[in-house]
Amino acid sequence: MELFSLPSLFLLSTLFVFYISKFLNKRSQRNCYMLHYECFKGKDERKLDTETCAKVVERNKHLGLEEYRSLLRTMASSGIGEETYGPINVLQGREASPTLLDAYSEMDEIMFETLDKLFHKTKGFVSPSDIDILVVNVSLFAPSPSLTSRVINRYKMREDIKSFNLSGLGCSASVISIDIVQRIFETRENAFALVVSTETMGPHWYCGKDRSMMLSNCLFRAGGSSVLLTNAARFKNRALMKLVTVARAHVGAEDEAYSCCMQMEDKDGHPGFLLTKYLKKAASRALTKNLQVLLPRVLPVKELIRYAIVRAIKRRTTTKRESTSSGIGLDLKTGLQHFCIHPGGRAIIEGVGTSLGLTEFDIEPSRMALHRFGNTSSGGLWYVLGYMEAKKRLKKGDKILMMSMGAGFESNNCVWEVLKNLDGKNVWEDSMDRYPELSKIPNPFVEKYDWINDDTMSFIRV
Repeated sequence: MELFSLPSLFLLSTLFVFYISKFLNKRSQRNCYMLHYECFKGKDERKLDTETCAKVVERNKHLGLEEYRSLLRTMASSGIGEETYGPINVLQGREASPTLLDAYSEMDEIMFETLDKLFHKTKGFVSPSDIDILVVNVSLFAPSPSLTSRVINRYKMREDIKSFNLSGLGCSASVISIDIVQRIFETRENAFALVVSTETMGPHWYCGKDRSMMLSNCLFRAGGSSVLLTNAARFKNRALMKLVTVARAHVGAEDEAYSCCMQMEDKDGHPGFLLTKYLKKAASRALTKNLQVLLPRVLPVKELIRYAIVRAIKRRTTTKRESTSSGIGLDLKTGLQHFCIHPGGRAIIEGVGTSLGLTEFDIEPSRMALHRFGNTSSGGLWYVLGYMEAKKRLKKGDKILMMSMGAGFESNNCVWEVLKNLDGKNVWEDSMDRYPELSKIPNPFVEKYDWINDDTMSFIRV
């Protein structure tokens, strides 16, 4: 048939091979069940509202008026609310002189609080001594002994535990950790695994004046999560979800993608995290590569064939000038019901939502997680999931697509199937009734500092 282009035929043949392989391998695969997850919520005195942020900015004596205005504008339009949590040393005014103890204290609070709650809620069937696999991911802090050793020591875990300490992987490290656990599950029966995902913010607060490096101060906040997984079939009835598939894509071979999100020092020697304008393009490329692998695994064959036919027709009837269409072209709702987009920033959430043809309802959980908790790096996806559960959106049989992106540049995604109707209490318990309405209230910071949008101030320098 002339109607089908070579790419379309390749897609159809790939689908055929994939589903045959899936059928043949189904018997030998072991399931990965999620038994429980916990997210960190700081104390009220740790809240970092915009007024406090403005005071932190004022302490930076390296900023001129233009840098000051730029930073305040970013804070006011970031999509982050008044109740996110900041590192203790920043709140105490010591962001320019952090100590090793600050990093340890921040990690201990997040890791141990989430793990204590997790073990408390699962103490009827799982204890620390039952854990076979431990994966801890923290990008910017890799002490010796490792953080995994710190967890093992705290909970007196077994001598034969398999531990993995991941660093440098950015916001997508949690899905990478799940992929590691799933692969180990293929070789071990009746195993339990813990995945701890967090980041140290306090020791890495940027105190310079490079605008590309100041952005991280506006977006990143203290937070993290702990997740309990198993492949033991006897716990299926206790499980919240079952892992369907994981897909990973890495575009770091391209120099601009590799360097768009990087820890470095500015020209004055101030350490920080650089976010370049190429970040959006790198994220788009990585996500596209990832979904090309993942979506054929979870969408029905009927939708994939429809897409191939429509695409072939468009290629034959559309000129190059007319071919710049937006959207992915696939109806993701035919195989997926919920979308956990990494709450990395308002532009990321809205950009991914638009490109995938998602509605405001679909991206609401990610937007609300960003507003309430900020960008908590690799732990951010679990706050999004928690919002869905608290809103009682997750029903038995639903499938959830988790999408994460991180330094490298990588896109790591996974799909979960909900095994029961979920309505558990979590970190959203005290704020659920206020969302999403609370996010619609104008930031009070904008009115108080309305001069930041007055362009007549641009000629002034401090």
